[in-house]
Amino acid sequence: MSDKSEPIWRSDIDSLAFRPTGHMGICVMHRRAFRTLLGYTPSPRQCIDFYLIHRDSFEAAAHAKLIARSIRETENFHLTSRDIRRRIKNSVASGDAVG
Repeated sequence: MSDKSEPIWRSDIDSLAFRPTGHMGICVMHRRAFRTLLGYTPSPRQCIDFYLIHRDSFEAAAHAKLIARSIRETENFHLTSRDIRRRIKNSVASGDAVG
């Protein structure tokens, strides 16, 4: 994956994977987390589409977790539905365009 790569679907772990800007490791979010956010079990394509629509929120959530957990620049980590929901709500509350 390049620094500003497109997300990929990892069927081996049933998760979306992307590389946050400026980070060398991979961030993943399991399909069950998408199910919690969306209220139904999405297909891999639907997970990728949701990520693309809310890319800024995913990036913000990833960077917040990197800082809060002191994750090293080469470590892989995961996001939860709570991480994403929090960022989407913050984006809407501040009047930013979500996505």
